[in-house]
Amino acid sequence: MANQLKTPPAYAITSVDHALRIATILQLEGALTVSEAAERLGVARSTAHRLLAMLVYRDFAVQDDDKVYRAGPVLELATHSRSAASRLRSAALPHLRRLVDLLDESANLTVRTGDTARFIASIESGQTLRVTSREGMVFPAHRTTAGLLLLAELPDDELEAVYAPERYADHPADRPDLEALRRELATIRRNGFAVNQGRSERGVVAVGVPVRDTDGTALAGISVSIPSVRYDRQQLRLLVATLSMAARALEADLGGG
Repeated sequence: MANQLKTPPAYAITSVDHALRIATILQLEGALTVSEAAERLGVARSTAHRLLAMLVYRDFAVQDDDKVYRAGPVLELATHSRSAASRLRSAALPHLRRLVDLLDESANLTVRTGDTARFIASIESGQTLRVTSREGMVFPAHRTTAGLLLLAELPDDELEAVYAPERYADHPADRPDLEALRRELATIRRNGFAVNQGRSERGVVAVGVPVRDTDGTALAGISVSIPSVRYDRQQLRLLVATLSMAARALEADLGGG
């Protein structure tokens, strides 16, 4: 069900995970070389080449004459979103790395589409106990930090449309309590940040702030994810201030400052 917490499988298949991550990159961001794929996954070029070859075989990717890989027929549905997501991700990466350097916790950039939130960039902390990369993962928007931040920007009629009952006819239990959600979103609007304690994944606390374009519209949420055993509420003000600094710097790079 869409509203269930996500828990990594007990016996994760690394090769499958790598292939799915490459497919997500191709779908959201566009062209990719073997070297770029190897760097993004942290694997050898030979491994990246084998993964891409299998994606080509199954029509998830195609290879151009210049040896560059692109989304194949299976992934073509999302080609319209590549350019904006790619630009946003590229601009955000240095700021996410800076956040990890400052806070030593994993950092993410997330966008919303309808009632879902997708992590489009993720940089892991170097700590042994850390929240691993969420890049490419999709969660119900109301269960993620960035999703809540972006839902909080919607006028009431748009929020109603996102969670219209008919959209949940097959799975009514997945639809959130709108009155409770409205109250929570009002608090987030007043505070200017969101805190998510275990709503998307058990044992994880995430804190985030919005990233806005030149007219003030929220484009994405930038956040840090912390193992709950290490989260200290006394540090919340510092976390929000550091995230806000990163968001303003990213906005400047995007043309908002």
